[in-house]
Amino acid sequence: MPLEILLIVVIGGVAGIVFLTWIAGLAKPRQLDEDDARTQWARHFPDDMVRSVWITHDSRAALVMTQDGPGLLWVTGADTTARHLLDFDLIDEAHGLTITFHDYTAPSVHLHLDSDERLVWQKLIYPQ
Repeated sequence: MPLEILLIVVIGGVAGIVFLTWIAGLAKPRQLDEDDARTQWARHFPDDMVRSVWITHDSRAALVMTQDGPGLLWVTGADTTARHLLDFDLIDEAHGLTITFHDYTAPSVHLHLDSDERLVWQKLIYPQ
């Protein structure tokens, strides 16, 4: 098969898959609710008992309170990522919080929170 035709087939196939994914609505980022957050946390940590869940107003992250302490669940495209809040830095910013994990497998996570929500999350993460 000539290279020109192969390139057309490959580029057309990739564009078709992207178009079908977009039409089917699978390109939208996941929106968390409490039930979905509990289900996703159980997928990541099946042995944890979830006591409460706090969803951000933009539905892109959740603070999950377990028997072992708080954990963070956040949306990564159509999937989720979860970490226990054990070894991390919490940075207070104008538009939310940034959590930097001391784990090379986890990135820094920026949470978009309003001022009231930010205060609640700080008190839940660091109860005093």
